[in-house]
Amino acid sequence: MSLLAVEHLEARHGLLQAVRGVSLAVAEGEILALIGANGAGKTTLLRAIAGAHRPAAGRILLDGADVTALRAHRRVAQGIALVPEGRWLFPGMTVEENLLVARASRRSGPWTVERVLDAFPNLRPRLKAYAGSLSGGEQQATAIGRALMTNPRLLLLDEVSLGLAPIAVERVYQSLERLIAEGMTVLLVEQDLGRALRVATRVACMLEGRIVLEGAAAAMTREQVTQAYFGLGRDVARGAAS
Repeated sequence: MSLLAVEHLEARHGLLQAVRGVSLAVAEGEILALIGANGAGKTTLLRAIAGAHRPAAGRILLDGADVTALRAHRRVAQGIALVPEGRWLFPGMTVEENLLVARASRRSGPWTVERVLDAFPNLRPRLKAYAGSLSGGEQQATAIGRALMTNPRLLLLDEVSLGLAPIAVERVYQSLERLIAEGMTVLLVEQDLGRALRVATRVACMLEGRIVLEGAAAAMTREQVTQAYFGLGRDVARGAAS
C-alpha cells in the first residue's frame, strides 16, 4: 500500500481548472519529483494534498485512510507537512520560535530543535536571529526545519530552489539528501530538471493540470522530460519512462 494515494483529483481557482483528474501514488521512503512549467498545476496539487486548497473532486488517501475532508491542521497531525513556495515564516519571530511553533501539531517523533540544527548546521549561529533578517537559504532551511518539527510521515516541498543563489541551493540540497538517506518520504516540486532527476526515485511531469509523463527517474532521459515539460510530442504517455 502506498503512503500517499491521490485518486482522480480535480482542483479549481474559480472557473480555472488547475488540476485535472490527477492520480498518483508515493510509496514510503520514496522521493517523487513533480515538475512542469509555471501554471501546470503543481503548487495547487501540493496545496490540495496538504489541505490548503479544497479539491472539487477526487480523493486523497494517507496510508489507506481518506483525508480529503480533513482541514490542514488535522492533516499535519496525521503526518503531512508542507513547505510552501515563499517559505511563509513569521518574520518577527526568531528561528527558534519559528521552529517551536510547529510543536502545536503534538505529533510524537524524533525531531527536536537540536536535531534540526544538526540537519541544517548553518542555522545554529542564527538560532536567535529574527526570520526576517535571514538570507534566502537560511529562510528555506528554517521553513524545512519547521515542517520537520511536526514529525511528518510525508514532506511536501514546493519550489525548494526558487529565488536562491546557487550556493544556497547546494547547501539546502545537501541537507535534503541526508534526510532522504534516512528514509524520509518526499513529494518535491522542482523546476531545476537536472537536480530533480538526480535526487528523485520517480519523476512526474505536469502539463495543463494533467500528469503527462511518469516513471523511474533513472530510466528517464532529459529529452523525454523536456518534451513532456513543454508539451512537445503529445504521444508522450503516462508511464512511458517506467
